[in-house]
Amino acid sequence: MRFPATLATAVPLLPDPDEAREWAERELADPAYQAAEPSVVDRIAQAVGRFLGDLLRVPDTSGWGPSALIVLAIVIAALIVVAILIWGRPRPLSRATRPAHALFDEDDARSADDLRADAARAAARADWDEAIVLRFRAFARGLTERGLVDPPPGATVRAFCREAAGALPTLASPLDEAAEIFDDVRYLRRPGSAERYRAITDLDDQAVRTRPTPAAAP
Repeated sequence: MRFPATLATAVPLLPDPDEAREWAERELADPAYQAAEPSVVDRIAQAVGRFLGDLLRVPDTSGWGPSALIVLAIVIAALIVVAILIWGRPRPLSRATRPAHALFDEDDARSADDLRADAARAAARADWDEAIVLRFRAFARGLTERGLVDPPPGATVRAFCREAAGALPTLASPLDEAAEIFDDVRYLRRPGSAERYRAITDLDDQAVRTRPTPAAAP
């Protein structure tokens, strides 16, 4: 049986497997398909976008995920840095922990107890001038260690005693006497004595036992 020629040409022929593969390769080689493929840059951008999205995404659960905690830590660190830049580093809460100032035109880092011990040794050998100066320095150092007096560099003995009288008003009178004794021995070169040394010692002992007024307490 023979089919008309027009009918034969209208029916598509089925390709064999080799022909089908060849047709597919030829079709995919079309530039239109290659242009639609994402480039390397596109793939990198997509990967970065997915990473940032995962980092900033808060889980649907009631808790915080690791990514959110990382973001929160970064925000807190940034706020701390900004606060330090605006207000500076925190200051010490107690003045007693600050480095010792020079005492009356002389840089002396000894503690009050060390100065008292050195004054006692000077008194034991009857060096009253040295004993008076050292014991008065011990008195002054004791007040600065307690944070009761904070003299500026180069403060005079008189100025120091005025500030000390504000912190320990009950010692105002012996403070005036002690300042006069110190000036006489240290600057006017007048000789010291056991009696004058005892006056400075009594002042220092009273200062140790006396509590500051509420307004002057640290």
